[in-house]
Amino acid sequence: MIIELRVKNCFSFYDEIEFSMKADMRSSKFTSNVYRKNKFNILKTAGIYGPNNVGKTCLVKCIKAVKKALINQNPGIMPNLFHNNPICELGITFLWDGREFSYDFHYDVGKKEYLFEKFTEIQKDKYGNEKEVIWLLKDSINSEYAYEDEELLKMIPYVSQTNLLIHMIDSSKFDRLAEMKQIVIGFASKIDIVNMNNIPMERTINLMKNENDLQKKVVEFIKNADLYLDDFEYKAIDKLPLKIDIEKPEGKPDEKALDIPEQLMDQIRLVSVYRGVAVPSMLFDSTGTKKIAALASYIIEGLEQGRILVVDELDSSIHFKLTRAIVAMFNNELNTKAQMIFTIHDINLMDCKKLFRKEQIWFIHKDKEGIYVYSLAQFTAGQGIRDTTDIMEKYRKGVLGAVPDPELIYSLLSIKGDRKGDLANDK
Repeated sequence: MIIELRVKNCFSFYDEIEFSMKADMRSSKFTSNVYRKNKFNILKTAGIYGPNNVGKTCLVKCIKAVKKALINQNPGIMPNLFHNNPICELGITFLWDGREFSYDFHYDVGKKEYLFEKFTEIQKDKYGNEKEVIWLLKDSINSEYAYEDEELLKMIPYVSQTNLLIHMIDSSKFDRLAEMKQIVIGFASKIDIVNMNNIPMERTINLMKNENDLQKKVVEFIKNADLYLDDFEYKAIDKLPLKIDIEKPEGKPDEKALDIPEQLMDQIRLVSVYRGVAVPSMLFDSTGTKKIAALASYIIEGLEQGRILVVDELDSSIHFKLTRAIVAMFNNELNTKAQMIFTIHDINLMDCKKLFRKEQIWFIHKDKEGIYVYSLAQFTAGQGIRDTTDIMEKYRKGVLGAVPDPELIYSLLSIKGDRKGDLANDK
C-alpha cells in the first residue's frame, strides 16, 4: 500500500508537495476505511478534488513515474516548465509484507541519470516510535554512499547512473540488494494506473476468456452496474449475434481508445444481453457502460489480489451512485489488502457523514504563487470544519479552496453586449 508520495519539480509541481495516505487514529470514525497492521494505519481510499488544469492528473503521472522507474522502465518524467532546473525529485513510502519502506530518487532529465537514491526501512517499536534504517544511499552530487557490504560500496561510485542501482548490478551476488530489488519490484508491480477517458478493454477481455471465479465476479459487477443488462459474455466469432465488418465505420466503436485494429476482433466478441437479446457491446452499449466493463477487471482483481488502483477522473461518464458504490467496496471492512486513489469532480462523494474520514478527502489548489496539495484534515473545528459539517456546501462556497472561478457571467454579458452592438449597426 502507498503511505506517502513526495514530489518536487515534476510536471506542474515545482515546490515540494506531499500526498499522504496515513490515517489519523485520534478519530474513531469509519475505522473500516483504515488498513491496520503492525502499528501501521493506512487509508484504503482517497479522493482528490480540484478545478481543471491544476495538477490532479500530474499527481497521477508522478505515481506512474515512480512505478516505471522502480520496474526498470523509462519514467517519463518532465521538470516544471517555468524553472530552469532539469532535476526531478520523487519519493514514495509504502507498506510491503507488513514492513514500511521508503525510496527516494533524483533524476536529471537532461542527462537521463539518477543522481541520488536512498532506500530505507522505517521500523517501529512497541510504542510506535520510528527508526530509519538505511539500506542504500547513493548521492553522486555530494559523493556520499552507504551500503552494508564493503565490496558493493566500493563499486557504487563507478556504476552507470542511467538506471536505478538495483537494475544496474547483478543483485544475486548481494543478498541485501536482492531483497531490496524483490521488495521494490513486488510493490511497483501491484500498482494499476487507469485514465477513465482512455481506459483499455484488454484486461476485461483477458479475464472474460476464462470461466473461473474471477470472471464470474467481473460479470456480476458489470450486470449490477447496469440495471437493464441481463448478462455480459465473451462469445466465439461464429456465435456472434451480428456479422460485423470492422473495416467499415459502423463496425468501429465510437471511442477512439477502443478503435485499435489488432484488438477489435477481441472487442467485438464481448456481448451484452438485454431482455434475452444479445448485441455487440462495443456498438450498442453506452460509453458509461463500456467504461464500467473496462474498469470492472481492475476493481475485482484489485480487491481479490490486494492491488493498488490509481484512477484519473473516476466519475467520467459514470453515474454518481456507481462511483459511490465503487469507493464503498474499497472502504469496506471485508477489504483487507486493496487500495484506491482517484481524482474526481463529483462533489456527491465529498461526504464525511457516511463515506469518508476527513483525511481521505484531498484538494489541489492553484494560484499565481504556486500549487498546493492538502487534505480536509488540515482544516480544524475552529475553522468550522467537523466530521458533521456539510462539506459539499463548504466546498461550493469556496471555503476549502480548489474551486474554479470562471467568471462565465462576464463572458455571457460581453457576448450579449457585442450582439446588441451588432444589431444596432445592422439598423
